[in-house]
Amino acid sequence: MIQTTREQRRQMARDNAKRPLVLARLPEHEWPAHQDQKLAEVWLSRHFLVQVFNEANDIVRLSVSRVSVQAGTGQWADGITWDELQQVKRECGRANLDAVEIYPADGDVVNVANMRHLWVMPAALPFKWSRA
Repeated sequence: MIQTTREQRRQMARDNAKRPLVLARLPEHEWPAHQDQKLAEVWLSRHFLVQVFNEANDIVRLSVSRVSVQAGTGQWADGITWDELQQVKRECGRANLDAVEIYPADGDVVNVANMRHLWVMPAALPFKWSRA
């Protein structure tokens, strides 16, 4: 949970407005503090923070959150749409790769933040719809 005052949220909004509309890759010295050794890239725009993790079998995980906090909840703002996730994947250089979002078994659910995760596959998925 993120505890913020109204003024802190307003300052966050002013800071976010200075960022680019399109995701830009951050140099490593600007990354958020993180302990995960699999963290490979960080992207930031005025709307989204994307952390890219190298997973097993050449799979890449995009962890996506908004950069604004919902007043009174202490949570990152929710409501990332399918179109926004597709655009995030594109802006992070993975436009030509398939990705999946996983809905795990109830016993495996970890829900600690308003964050979405896309697993980008190294090869085309055999079960997807396609225009061909």
